[in-house]
Amino acid sequence: MTSDVTLYNRDPKYIPRVAAVHDMCGYGKCSLTAAIPILSAAGCDVCPVPTALFSAHTMYKDYTFHDTTDMLSDYLDAWRKEEVELDGVYSGFLGSAQQVDIIKRLYKEYPTALRLVDPVMGDAGKMYPTYTQELCDAMGKLADGADVLMPNLTEASILTSREYPGQNLDDSQVDDWLGALLELGAKNVVLKGIDRHDGNIRNYVASASTGVVGKVELTHDKHPYMIHGTGDAFASALCGAVLAGKGLAESAQIAGEFVRSAMSSTRNQPHFEQRGVSFELNLAELTALVN
Repeated sequence: MTSDVTLYNRDPKYIPRVAAVHDMCGYGKCSLTAAIPILSAAGCDVCPVPTALFSAHTMYKDYTFHDTTDMLSDYLDAWRKEEVELDGVYSGFLGSAQQVDIIKRLYKEYPTALRLVDPVMGDAGKMYPTYTQELCDAMGKLADGADVLMPNLTEASILTSREYPGQNLDDSQVDDWLGALLELGAKNVVLKGIDRHDGNIRNYVASASTGVVGKVELTHDKHPYMIHGTGDAFASALCGAVLAGKGLAESAQIAGEFVRSAMSSTRNQPHFEQRGVSFELNLAELTALVN
């Protein structure tokens, strides 16, 4: 790797505490049901902030959705009274535009905590069913000042108000998109899911300090099938590696290989197309980071 940046200096005897601001999905293994075990495996104390409750992920025809916005102010008031400490704020799927203010409150009350933003809004050129333009516009406000912004290409297009380009980007197009994302005010960007139909998936890491000329390309073997929840697993593994003291590019490489291995495990499970990414057999890979 030609360039890397370390965001967190980990004391090997210390367990960092991270607020995971995500929805809770009862079936389908994504969001908190991915973040809690994956971050825990990387040696983190995970403090969930549930933004919504789903019976199953939105790729199912039938699911229930409950927005938790009304409970979150009291939830965080209780944290403040108990003097809860945080080393990171890792945000993902939100239930309403008002929840952006909840995240900003965490930023204000924990000014030294890393801001790890996975702007979960959609995939394959489409917004998720529960999202509105108002919510997407609000989500964009989290990019400014993010220590790490981790969009896929659909989310990058929403954040930058650009047309979705598809997944096949050449090097000059990648530079253009990374530059546009850095202009939003993020300190570091991880752009996910470039597919040039050569058997590989590419992710790119760029930092505001070096610009796109210092970007790092990370390549992983592509599986011939898609599984729901891989984005959440990738972001959670990346955050876990960062909080284990790894450099950002190394963390993205670790996360990509973790997801690739987990997808191999998933293929052996019944109904794997619907149940979500099965990462349980691969958690030891992340635990090895901090041992």
